Amino acid sequence: MEGGHLQLSRYQEMIQHSLFYIENHLHEEIGLEDVASKAALSPYHYHRVFRDEVGMTVVDYIRHRRMSLASTALRSTDAGILDISLACGFESQEAFTRAFRKMYGMPPGRFRKLFDLKLFTGKTRGGEIEMNTTTAIKGWMLTGSHPQNYEMGLDPAEVHQGKASGYLKAVTPMEPNEFATMMQQFKADKYVGKRMKLTGFVKTDRVEAFCGLWMRVDNQVQDVLQFDNMHDRPITGTQPWNQYSIVLDVPAESAVISFGVILNGKGKVWVDSFRFEEVDLNTPVTHMETEYEMSDEPLNLSFEE
Repeated sequence: MEGGHLQLSRYQEMIQHSLFYIENHLHEEIGLEDVASKAALSPYHYHRVFRDEVGMTVVDYIRHRRMSLASTALRSTDAGILDISLACGFESQEAFTRAFRKMYGMPPGRFRKLFDLKLFTGKTRGGEIEMNTTTAIKGWMLTGSHPQNYEMGLDPAEVHQGKASGYLKAVTPMEPNEFATMMQQFKADKYVGKRMKLTGFVKTDRVEAFCGLWMRVDNQVQDVLQFDNMHDRPITGTQPWNQYSIVLDVPAESAVISFGVILNGKGKVWVDSFRFEEVDLNTPVTHMETEYEMSDEPLNLSFEE
């Protein structure tokens, strides 16, 4: 790929358009045929592509998203379970209860009692659970150029799947180019010699400058071997949940793999449903070239050019 920048494959673009369509029609009757038609693919072909990219079938994905909306409504509103059932596309409360129990291991009424947002301890605002010096998100850290101007935490009221998402947001006025990242690091040993793909779901609110997933592979002395921060395909503005990906090689001398989400400037970003998996060598890498081409001999020594 020219300049080392990612050109999203046609399939990846199709999936992102599809996920955008699904997010905006979750309260309507939608199925495999509806989504496949938006991608101009046969249902059979689209089913295979979607499963490969997202990790589940279209039908399962729609069901998971509707269940997540239902869990959020149960935790943060006083709406009746029947009303929530109908809003999530179920014909009856009994069918909804069976599906909910299968996914969350308990009926919706018990889930509401156990996980009501009002029962959370700590400082909460609009469902968020703010991280401070005495609390933390397991495995994650906040860093960047000005981390003191940002906040990370858990948000059980804004979920892609499961019971909570992670968020990163700007909280104080900032100078240009300030940024923060919610990130983690781990040893590269298990992945050396492999091509690895990081995927994650991201939602944004009024991101003014730049937001994206990022991933970096370093050697023992912290030289960058592979890197991508989606700078050539930034997420800006207000966007619904969608899936984004990064693909990097892990060379023989790799020691540490780092990844996370970066927020440059004002705004807020939620992340959820990360996956880290090996892919074959036919999957193009998204590595951003950091080297420049050197000339064969000295140039312009008299400064006349």
